[in-house]
Amino acid sequence: MTQTLTAGDDTPRPSHTPQTPASPQTPDALQADPVQVRAGSPESLLAIVPHLLGFVPQASLVVIGTEAPHDRIKVTLRYDLPDPPGAGVSADIAAHAVGVIGSQRLPTLVAVGYGPGSLVDPVAAALGAAAQRAGIDVLDILRVEDGHYWSYLCADEDCCPAAGTPFDPGVHSAAAAMGSAGNQVLADRAAVAARVAPLGGIAAESMRQATRRAERHAAQLLAKVRKSSRIGAARRLIAAEGLNAVGATIATYRAGGKYSTDYQIAWITVALRDLRVRDDAWARMDPAHADAHRRLWIDVTRRAQPGYVAAPAALLALAKCCYRQVTARCDSHRRSAR
Repeated sequence: MTQTLTAGDDTPRPSHTPQTPASPQTPDALQADPVQVRAGSPESLLAIVPHLLGFVPQASLVVIGTEAPHDRIKVTLRYDLPDPPGAGVSADIAAHAVGVIGSQRLPTLVAVGYGPGSLVDPVAAALGAAAQRAGIDVLDILRVEDGHYWSYLCADEDCCPAAGTPFDPGVHSAAAAMGSAGNQVLADRAAVAARVAPLGGIAAESMRQATRRAERHAAQLLAKVRKSSRIGAARRLIAAEGLNAVGATIATYRAGGKYSTDYQIAWITVALRDLRVRDDAWARMDPAHADAHRRLWIDVTRRAQPGYVAAPAALLALAKCCYRQVTARCDSHRRSAR
């Protein structure tokens, strides 16, 4: 997952009418007064990894791509550890991670495996070999298990004992800095999935019916387009209806409210199929209202019916890039330990 992390700000932004989508902003345009978190040790790096993911990883390989200056974090990838382990699947994971980091032209990476050595060792070895072939510098590869960590690149018993180094990521100042910026960490990946799990029962049936009504409304608008001699203008009117609906709902959530009817959510999911509506929703994301945007797109994603989930889920992923910037470095002895 690419991390675009900046601090929230209250800078006023130009208003945009629903009929005139805001110009999509680049990640740099959203950054203002970034919160800098320096990972100057293995402990501090391990403290921020759960905040980058949004949950505490288990049985996972986390690969972080960084760039100059200051080894800034640009890409965070997570993989399930193969169980049972195997050379072939480990090589596949390593090749994918190195391929993504290489495609982003990032010169360095650091990785953390969470689990027993029997599962982490094969992927760590494959990752190191793949990075070397690709000319990517490996700052460190760590393994975490039972409150201890080990380095695959450090052989100095004084700082990297064979019994492992104890640590508690929750009490580290880096974790406190990330937490104070509002970056919530859930207990595990299952908790993340539960937050966006589709609704069932009566609620799901109500959304199915509401979505059918929204589809019929869209079909009626399309029928008007076909009869219009000014097809371009008619299509803009269709997009404008979706833009109005999404813009009004965003304003409601920013004010602390939420959707009032299932049809309101259903029409948004249908309208988001128009790229102009999706771009407008993305352009309206303001760091000052990050929590409101996350609430909105969680609500829409959970209620979206099959065929309509991708757009709100993508907007949720963008909203969960918590508008903070992280600077990461590893200790110099890690570099020399290679």
